[in-house]
Amino acid sequence: MGAPIVDRSTDIAYPLTPCPDEDRAFHEQWPVRLGDTDGGERLRLDAVARYLQDIGYDHLKVVDDGHKHQGWIVRRTVIDVLEPVEFGEQVHLRRWPAALSNRWCNMRIQVRSDNGGLLESEMFLIHVDIEAGRPARMSERFMAPMLAVTTEHRLKWRAALREYAAPDAELRPFPLRVTDVDRLGHVNNAVHWEAVEEALAWFPDAPQPPYRVILEHAGPVMAGDEVLIRAWWSADALHVQLEVDGGARTLARIESLPDRRC
Repeated sequence: MGAPIVDRSTDIAYPLTPCPDEDRAFHEQWPVRLGDTDGGERLRLDAVARYLQDIGYDHLKVVDDGHKHQGWIVRRTVIDVLEPVEFGEQVHLRRWPAALSNRWCNMRIQVRSDNGGLLESEMFLIHVDIEAGRPARMSERFMAPMLAVTTEHRLKWRAALREYAAPDAELRPFPLRVTDVDRLGHVNNAVHWEAVEEALAWFPDAPQPPYRVILEHAGPVMAGDEVLIRAWWSADALHVQLEVDGGARTLARIESLPDRRC
């Protein structure tokens, strides 16, 4: 289990929940392909974000009423990169519920490779009625397996990050492409993680594994938006914002984790 998520400005902690039982987790596996990796053969964070989305929709195929719950919006994703995953490795994914209310939930996903790579993640997901475009209650049948293995059933949203405009921050255009937009009309969550990869490339002293990335969506980014990416260092973390019309729509924080390897 990763260390707690801590935003030192508000003293809010978000621990990553361990798997209650191996049999309770949904399992998938696949190889890390060329399009998932960077020039150093490292599995990129935007590819990890796609993995988390893909296993989520695969999971819906095997749960009661899954076909009635096809609309989801990601509000927050946490990824702990504990040991890097690389090109050609087989990854094994496990997914299980951590907490829920009747319209949203926290889902944990572990990504482990055959060669010792390890990523721990958690997503705050909002169930939406696609036609109405608003949060929708999950069915009792759909929630039943989650209720059976969790203790937090009144999950509330509390932001871990906040907007800040550092005067010396890097600020550059972040052009959108037609392929960035998903079925809900939003720029897909994985594209926001491409901005994190951009910022990591700008700063050669960016954190190395083990590190944590927290990414939150403060508002949607839509097709046609003129997007800017802002990145800067604080005392102990690298920060990234995607901005539209002078306001932050995406907030991210990258910080080192204690190295617990022997």
